[in-house]
Amino acid sequence: MNDSSWEAPPQAGYWGSPDRGPAQGAGPVGPPYDAHYAQQTRPMPLVPAAPEHGGGQDVDQGIARLSGPLVRDETTRARPHPGEMPHHPQNPESMSDAPQPVPPPQKKTAGRDLGAAIGVGVGLCALVVVSLFIVKAVFVGVVAVAIVVGLRELTKRLEERKGIRAPFVPLAVGGAAMIVSGYVWGSDGAWIAVALTALAVLVGRMAQPPENYLRDVTAGVFAAFYVPFLATFVSMMLAADDGPWRVLTFIVITVVADTGAYAVGWRFGTHKLAPRISPGKTREGLLGAVGFAMAAGALCMQFLIDEGTWWQGLLLGLAVSVSATLGDLGESMIKRDLGIKDMGTLLPGHGGIMDRLDSLLPTAPVVWLLLVVFVGS
Repeated sequence: MNDSSWEAPPQAGYWGSPDRGPAQGAGPVGPPYDAHYAQQTRPMPLVPAAPEHGGGQDVDQGIARLSGPLVRDETTRARPHPGEMPHHPQNPESMSDAPQPVPPPQKKTAGRDLGAAIGVGVGLCALVVVSLFIVKAVFVGVVAVAIVVGLRELTKRLEERKGIRAPFVPLAVGGAAMIVSGYVWGSDGAWIAVALTALAVLVGRMAQPPENYLRDVTAGVFAAFYVPFLATFVSMMLAADDGPWRVLTFIVITVVADTGAYAVGWRFGTHKLAPRISPGKTREGLLGAVGFAMAAGALCMQFLIDEGTWWQGLLLGLAVSVSATLGDLGESMIKRDLGIKDMGTLLPGHGGIMDRLDSLLPTAPVVWLLLVVFVGS
């Protein structure tokens, strides 16, 4: 061994006492005592004397116990030799095969304050219904206000997360003009308002430095088409003679599709629909949206729309379930790109206005077109 502490240096008195001299027949006495060398060694354990008569078995056991290095102690035993794995005594109790307690399964949660969400939803429905059936112009104003708030949320998040400065004032004025133009002059008025809004965005951004001009105006034109232009189809539906019932049908089928997707997906959803875009959406939820929307569409077309039939409602519900799902995924794509969960905090339990318009906006032109095909304008 390389460790000198594991060896005992020869000392005087080991083979013979220093007072008596070396015993007869013993070998030569070792080197003289070195005090410095002795400080680096450990004391020699005493070897028990063998019995004089018998006890051969005890002698063998004693020799066996004394096998190995003669000079070592418990502290040296605890220190492993270089290159040797440390020895850890096994505790038989720690290796018990007794089954460990299994934690109870976590209960599914909605992820939001359902009480606040339901209360806000009921309040919004009451506002829509009252304004829709009392005076049409009041409902047009409600839609215009919602669009301006949604534009504010979108442009603010673009600036906060991406540094994109889409001019808000031209978008707000142009967006409100689109809603009113679509109700008063129909599709022709809506297209004129869209063109003027895009021009206002280009001019309004000139008040700032030219850096990132193209990026900012592109985002502004996108916001103009994404929010107010799609909402213009709602005001165009309202302009018909039975406009309030058409708008109510549009809202009811869309809300029912969202509710069916949430309920079925939360209870039975196991297969992800688009995990990279929206991990919470499942294929089972999409089937729930289709089934609920088709049932609601059949009832609405049969009882709310003049000259409407139940089979037209089935087709309308199928189209709405697809457009609402795509709209929700599109909004989720935008929020993932921005790195946010909600567009705003205005509506407790829901997020912002844009978080409620995500499925309504792309569904509006679909419903408007199908109603025109089925029952005319």
